[in-house]
Amino acid sequence: MTVDTKSGGEIRSKVRQHYGRAALAVVDGTRRSCCGTGSSTSCDPISDDLYETNQRAEVPAEAFVASFGCGNPTALAELRPGEVVLDLGSGGGIDVLLSARRVAPDGKAYGLDMTDEMLALARENQRRAGVGNVEFLKGDIEHIPLPDGSVDVIISNCVINLAADKQRVLREAFRVLKPGGRFAVSDIVTRGSLPLEARRSLELWAGCVAGALDEHEFLALLGEAGFGDASIEPTRVYSEEDARALLADSGLDPALAGQLAGRVLSGFVRARKPEARI
Repeated sequence: MTVDTKSGGEIRSKVRQHYGRAALAVVDGTRRSCCGTGSSTSCDPISDDLYETNQRAEVPAEAFVASFGCGNPTALAELRPGEVVLDLGSGGGIDVLLSARRVAPDGKAYGLDMTDEMLALARENQRRAGVGNVEFLKGDIEHIPLPDGSVDVIISNCVINLAADKQRVLREAFRVLKPGGRFAVSDIVTRGSLPLEARRSLELWAGCVAGALDEHEFLALLGEAGFGDASIEPTRVYSEEDARALLADSGLDPALAGQLAGRVLSGFVRARKPEARI
């Protein structure tokens, strides 16, 4: 499916449908591919091999099967005991559960997701993990249901690219962070322009590519939202072979892979909310 213009509702509906089906596939054992568009049972290049063996021992296997990320923000966010963490688009809960263990015993981890099926899966994974300092919230990352200045660290794993209004997401993230709070997310970003056909594809939007921000635009939007010390550290640049896998089942010409190669990358995005002035 390609579209000339995308309303926020159209994008949100496609993303909710895509990841609702993915959650159900985890439950019934058929497991869609990870963050991409393909229907195979193996991980695509974005979501493969993100977590260390010792982390796998900390949470139920189902949480790893339901991982649709493009990085490992919990390994890079430098979480400390007693902190409050919010995961934007928490999916099956893997990063929330790992974070909760890092901030225990007095800290707390929130997971925010708009998909009922993912929330049900995450809560079941929480039950199996026996982790108490976790709360999963239903909502949209463009309208975070938490008070101003209530969170120490925001993490997210390959989700901000899925939002229709990234500017609003970043403003909301800034709002709920405490002064001095940290923004530490993994996401897909682009380097240079993508083919128009790719940008218009709802399948590639749900597959984490079409809605990705250019790396310079991402940094600019963070600054506009009020953040300081913003940076993007590339963690993987996708090859033409990777791009062919990302295009699988999208309905687009596989030849577009050559135009995507080197222009789509995973990155770790860091920023900080300035300390309050006295």
